[in-house]
Amino acid sequence: MALRIVHMMMHCWPVQWNLRLAQYMGDALYYIDARHRKRAIGNISRSFPTYSQRRVRRLARESMRQTIMLFIEVLFTTRLVRIETFTKHVRLGNFTQTLELLLDRHRGLIMLTAHYGNWEILGYVLATLGLPTVSVARPLDNPYVNQWLLGVREKRGQRIVDKKGATEDITQTLEAHGAVGFIADQNAGPKGIFVDFFGRKASTYKSIGLLAMRYDVPVIIGYARRIGTKFEFEVGTQDVILPEEWKAQDQPLHYITQRYTKAIEDFVTAEPGQYLWVHRRWKSRPKGEAPEAFD
Repeated sequence: MALRIVHMMMHCWPVQWNLRLAQYMGDALYYIDARHRKRAIGNISRSFPTYSQRRVRRLARESMRQTIMLFIEVLFTTRLVRIETFTKHVRLGNFTQTLELLLDRHRGLIMLTAHYGNWEILGYVLATLGLPTVSVARPLDNPYVNQWLLGVREKRGQRIVDKKGATEDITQTLEAHGAVGFIADQNAGPKGIFVDFFGRKASTYKSIGLLAMRYDVPVIIGYARRIGTKFEFEVGTQDVILPEEWKAQDQPLHYITQRYTKAIEDFVTAEPGQYLWVHRRWKSRPKGEAPEAFD
């Protein structure tokens, strides 16, 4: 009920006013939330060792702003992003090969992104264009809020499946030559495969690479980057990993995982302030390596 009231009140003012308020709230969060501020600063400092402390702190504040802005953008997405208004808010960049693969009905497709920019809008944009996907996500703790958010996410045809127990939906989609979406920059725990991410080993899920190998499907790594501080986004493709590329490798699973992780690193480097630096990407360490102090 509280969320619905907030939603109603926000729509009494233009989205740009709400996004400006979100930036002020993000600044307040940066100064109040010492634990996440420290984690963001630590992650940025280690990822960009040549950056000055002033620049690191500015990026940490921008990152915490992005979290609040994402919430506002989700509330306005169904109202603003429609097929007739699409071009006002979304710019497609380097997207030709991705569209060709999405329109190819002879094989499935795996699509990846990260906690960067507005990751929520990616599946929504594709569904608006008539290209629905099945996206894997962890449900929110509050079941009422989660149900409301599902209504937003799935309004144009995108389908969200619970991360726990999603195997059947994923396999059925790939077998039917559909597209499955993942957020691929989460810590996978001690049983994950460790690959390089900003110069440090990061535990990464094996399941994405194993699915690509099992179903012989391409892997697309894309992003939705904010353009300035308005409700505008660039949706683009950073890399496409084709089956013939990883089949030629001695360790195809490691190759796929490292390559898509490097693609994520590349688009984060282009606009590091849009990455969610507060999440514990490097929480798990390889055997014998001590945990990071700020985590």
